[in-house]
Amino acid sequence: MSDEIHEHCGIALIRLLKPFSFYKEKYGTNYYGIHKLYLLMEKQHNRGQDGAGVAGIKFDMPPGIPVIHRVRSASSNALEEIFKKINRKLADIEENKPQKAEDEVWLKNNVPFMAELLLGHVRYGTYGSSGNEYCHPIKRENNWLTKNLVIAGNFNLTNVDELFEKLLDLGQHPREKTDTITILEKIAHFLDKQNEKLFAKYKAAGHSNTEISSLIAQHLSIKDMLYNASKRWDGGYTIAGLLGHGDSFVLRDPNGIRPAFYYHDDEIVVATSERPALRTGFNIQTREIKELKPGHALIIRRDGKVSEEEVLPPGEKKSCSFERIYFSRGNDQDIYKERKGLGKILAPSVLKTINYDLENTVFSFIPNTAELAFLGMMEEVEHYLDKAKENELEKIEGKNDKAKLKKLLSLHPRIEKIALKDTKLRTFITNDINRNDKAAHVYDTTYGVVNRGIDTLVTLDDSIVRGTTLKQSIFRILDRLGPKKIIVVSSAPQIRYPDCYGIDMAKLTDLVAFQAAVALLKESFKDNLLDEIYEKAKAMDELSREKVVNLVKQIYDLFTPEQISRKITELLTPDDIKAEVEIIYQSVEGLHEAIPDHKGDWYFTGNYPTPGGNKVVNRSFINFMEGKNVRAY
Repeated sequence: MSDEIHEHCGIALIRLLKPFSFYKEKYGTNYYGIHKLYLLMEKQHNRGQDGAGVAGIKFDMPPGIPVIHRVRSASSNALEEIFKKINRKLADIEENKPQKAEDEVWLKNNVPFMAELLLGHVRYGTYGSSGNEYCHPIKRENNWLTKNLVIAGNFNLTNVDELFEKLLDLGQHPREKTDTITILEKIAHFLDKQNEKLFAKYKAAGHSNTEISSLIAQHLSIKDMLYNASKRWDGGYTIAGLLGHGDSFVLRDPNGIRPAFYYHDDEIVVATSERPALRTGFNIQTREIKELKPGHALIIRRDGKVSEEEVLPPGEKKSCSFERIYFSRGNDQDIYKERKGLGKILAPSVLKTINYDLENTVFSFIPNTAELAFLGMMEEVEHYLDKAKENELEKIEGKNDKAKLKKLLSLHPRIEKIALKDTKLRTFITNDINRNDKAAHVYDTTYGVVNRGIDTLVTLDDSIVRGTTLKQSIFRILDRLGPKKIIVVSSAPQIRYPDCYGIDMAKLTDLVAFQAAVALLKESFKDNLLDEIYEKAKAMDELSREKVVNLVKQIYDLFTPEQISRKITELLTPDDIKAEVEIIYQSVEGLHEAIPDHKGDWYFTGNYPTPGGNKVVNRSFINFMEGKNVRAY
């Protein structure tokens, strides 16, 4: 994605099912869990660079020794910083206390993350806040083991205001009004309620307080706790949690918006946001990895029992298609095929646009994440060319025209690396004027591969959100090469609506497709529709979210995708550019053909999977009409 859009967060949960000595004997290290956690987090580093954190819970610790350990960092190299701290302690022991390095009991008592239960998180902050305190995991500690709670997640809720008021009704005084704190406090409240109920039950039965602590740990219902906490949540989420006595869980939203995968055997239970991390981290086959079902929780009890249980009734599965297009790593075997499929579907439109002139066309892609779709597109172009060669061969067969035959057989698509991102320009730019200058130079180009005034230059991008980088940088640097025409191809459809489930696309005004639709309205003297929708949206904003419909769809319904694409091209073409410019988008139908099993397409179609999405898009429109450059949730 040439526009700078941030990734989702990523989680990694590990539960060791054997004593540390088992891993020492089999894998040669007492630090097996720590090493695997680092690997899983590093393999999901693509999901967030704003910070990271690790938490661990130790089992059966004597009173007076900490049970929960946590380290977090919001630095630019957060993962490296965190594991340097962890490994510094381990290295010190190996060097200065080598006899202790073999003592499992001593290690557990003295090394912070020698824990049976580990939780890691890589962060992208949707609200842009930075600092260690914003990094996951977050925790609530208590002297009762069963009241300790640690959570980390990949989520966004649309109804935080409503949930915050519910916490106030419960008599709480939350320290922040964010979905992170809201989720923590909601789960913690119902965890406390269960503790209190069970305490009263066992106290009445004559058990001592010490006995009651053990009985509560055995009989807490994680499923009931999660149901009561989450039944009013509106949003997309995968949330992992650890309880102080050793239970743990991973909960996924009813529409499966956010991804979650897990694997377990008799040695380990592990859950992550992406499947390839598990495959690589444990050298297992795809068939051995399970996808956590929507509305379900993976529940791991202190005694090692593992179950996947329905917490909330699953709705229609609307897994985020942007995970497949861009966010998740492309080395997942299904995502690899899907991204190539997106490119393949685009090939006929591209060939038609260049009038099938492959001799005078150069193909490339921007940025690296678009490579797989580019491969798929070029494979289809090669397929077309093979057919064309067959047809031409039939015409010259037997005529001994060696020159023509040689030219025909030498014809191949011209593929070049045209645009290169200069990541070194990301720092030290502060004021807006210099930031715009940076944007103009964030990409560089390869000279000498385009025939000036003759060639058409085709570049593939994963998606076009704001189009800022295209207008300020990419079109200008490509124009320096002197092509007759520049064609930018998006493997994703037009992004028309804001996202409210975790992607940094929160405002209608940022979306170039919306800007284009509004411009078309004004050109056709239909901009009175904006005022009509505004009045309806204001009235509808007072209704409960279940009664709200997406009013912004009415704007797009007046125009074809081709009309909007042409207007986007016009808006993003710099005034001083010499080449002709055209932008081609993937169709929604093409998206679903390439990615049939992940139907979350609300940013393209406006079909939000939860009622809160409709409320957010209407509020975003109200903000646009009132000139407010703020988020709608």
